[in-house]
Amino acid sequence: MDMLRPAAVAPSSSLHQLIRNAGISTTRSLLAADDAMVPVSSPLSSPLGAAEETDRKGAVVKRTKVQAIKKDIKQSPKKVNLVAKLVRGMRVEDALLQLQVTVKRAAKTLYQVIHSARANAAHNHGLDADKLIVEEAFVGKGLYLKRLSYHAKGRCGVRERPRCRLTVVVREATAEEEAKIAKLRVMNYKKLTRKEKQLMPHRLIEVSPKWARKRKEEEEEAGASA
Repeated sequence: MDMLRPAAVAPSSSLHQLIRNAGISTTRSLLAADDAMVPVSSPLSSPLGAAEETDRKGAVVKRTKVQAIKKDIKQSPKKVNLVAKLVRGMRVEDALLQLQVTVKRAAKTLYQVIHSARANAAHNHGLDADKLIVEEAFVGKGLYLKRLSYHAKGRCGVRERPRCRLTVVVREATAEEEAKIAKLRVMNYKKLTRKEKQLMPHRLIEVSPKWARKRKEEEEEAGASA
């Protein structure tokens, strides 16, 4: 029976005994403690997902403007700015509808950024998605890559592949702005209905014929015979 007994555990090393007798804590004692397993957030970092900001006095400040940025757009900033200029100052809903019918390659990019800005404002910061207005939409230059441009007779030049970045800032409309938008809608509706009620007579559009030498000779012959 003594042969089947397990061997006794070897005593710990002298270094471990010295550390334990000196009162120095080890990783075993730290992991055994209850408070060591609870993570403590740093006082310097803000809590994750905080939708509101605080000022110097500690008061909670609600963000009024929200932005969305898209970088590394493979298109010229001049062409993207043409579409961005179209939707500046418009309501977000009207801007998205306008971009759906705009026949420009940059319209798809601008649609994505405005849609992302609206989602950020509604989901992360609690703004009303129906009252949002495109406050700013500006384009900046990105990294211009240099590529070869092949010419005749074995020659080549350097051409640039432009890139840009787009920033869209949205905010909630004030009560005065909403009243002004509603007034403009009523006025535009009255103008359209007034034009529909007016009965205009049918007008023939006279188009001058294209000039041709043969036709001119025929007209001269007809005039001489007359």
